[in-house]
Amino acid sequence: MKSRMRIYPYLLAAGVALASSACKSLETVSRTANTSVPDSFSNSGDTVNSGQLKWKEYFTDPYLQALIDTALNNNQELNIMLQEISITQNEIRTRKGEYLPFVGLKGGAGLDKKARYTPLGASEATTDIEPGRAMPEPVPDFLIGAYASWEVDIWSKLHNAKKSAVLNYLATVEGRNFMVTNLIAEIANSYYELLALDNQLEIVKQNIEIQGSALRIVRLQKQAAEVTELAVRKFEAEVLSTRSLQYDIQQQIIEAENRINFLVGRYPQPVARSSQPFSELIPDSIHTGLPAQLLQNRPDIRQAEMQLEAAKLDVKVARANFYPSLDLSAAVGLQAFNPSYLLTTPESMLYSLAGDLTAPLINRNAIKATYYSANSKQLQAVYEYERTILQAYTEVVNQLAKVDNLKKSYELKAQQVDALTRSINIANDLFRSARADYMEVLLTQRDALESRFELVETRMKQMNAFVNMYQALGGGWN
Repeated sequence: MKSRMRIYPYLLAAGVALASSACKSLETVSRTANTSVPDSFSNSGDTVNSGQLKWKEYFTDPYLQALIDTALNNNQELNIMLQEISITQNEIRTRKGEYLPFVGLKGGAGLDKKARYTPLGASEATTDIEPGRAMPEPVPDFLIGAYASWEVDIWSKLHNAKKSAVLNYLATVEGRNFMVTNLIAEIANSYYELLALDNQLEIVKQNIEIQGSALRIVRLQKQAAEVTELAVRKFEAEVLSTRSLQYDIQQQIIEAENRINFLVGRYPQPVARSSQPFSELIPDSIHTGLPAQLLQNRPDIRQAEMQLEAAKLDVKVARANFYPSLDLSAAVGLQAFNPSYLLTTPESMLYSLAGDLTAPLINRNAIKATYYSANSKQLQAVYEYERTILQAYTEVVNQLAKVDNLKKSYELKAQQVDALTRSINIANDLFRSARADYMEVLLTQRDALESRFELVETRMKQMNAFVNMYQALGGGWN
């Protein structure tokens, strides 16, 4: 044992020298992530960030709050992600156990018969345990002992692997937070779409009444020979078209409700919602804060950052595979051919202590490939991190411009709706006095209906921009 242990320092030195020369020959490509962002969003200079608000403070509709709260508990995709987090937690335990000593207990019993005309068989035949007592044949064997093994983490390979597992776990948590942000935004957008469809359905019903009233007038005028049958048929066709549109909207309402029901993890059922007129919903003012705050607010950016740090550690782990590894093993126990002799010490006692130093020398293609793959994954993580930052900034700028443009568009469309609504009464009066053609009345009604629909859709886009801005700023997960 002593001579064996004296050789280890020389083997270690030789292994380190060989591994060092091998590592120097490896082609390493590294790149530092560029995390710089502009000083502000479109020169806004706003320092208050709406993304730091909790979702219950940002979405004040109690019906919407109830839906979001239910989804955070029941959504299947979110629950699947929670199990993914549990899996990465167990990976940490696995990595931690690899650099701790492994200790176990062992017990066994056996029977051994040696051939007499062999050196070992002949020696057992001539061995006396006590005067007048020879070795039993066959020879029983009983063993009770403990053993331990430990890989000494000389190059911090195992510790780095454990740190990488921790970072991957934290990245998974951030992935779950990002999913929460997206889930809240998806529910809120679907909810406002549902309110918009309710409003459009009400507009259609009102338009059916207006058209029905005009149809009755046309029929009376036809009886008075003031208009032809063509005018009656045209008005009837318009009423039927609008009634058909009513059922299309009702189908869209059912699908919107079921989309929400799926997100909250329940079977199709009516969705309770606000009865407030959709036109009265006005998005609150949104504060974008500073672009640098995205690095902390956006879960996907933090996830990409942690994945990058884990990839760096994986490179170190892969590089350490070229260096020698030192494994220590030990065992202690009791062994005898008769159970009654197990406690007879020190004759029945056995123990061992060994150390093994191994280093790869020839045919290292596998560990080279692992190292190059880890290096490429690190570069990939750098680009992914930079892409996520750029995407986050672009999303905020896009939504900021969208909020401003939709506000201006809604104001103009509201004026358009007001003008076309007044033109319906004017067209009807002119038609009754035979100063306007029936086609002018139909076109005016159709234009008014389309403009009211567009006004509702613009308001829905405003509410979606209100939601998407909160999502782009990284709000909801906290």
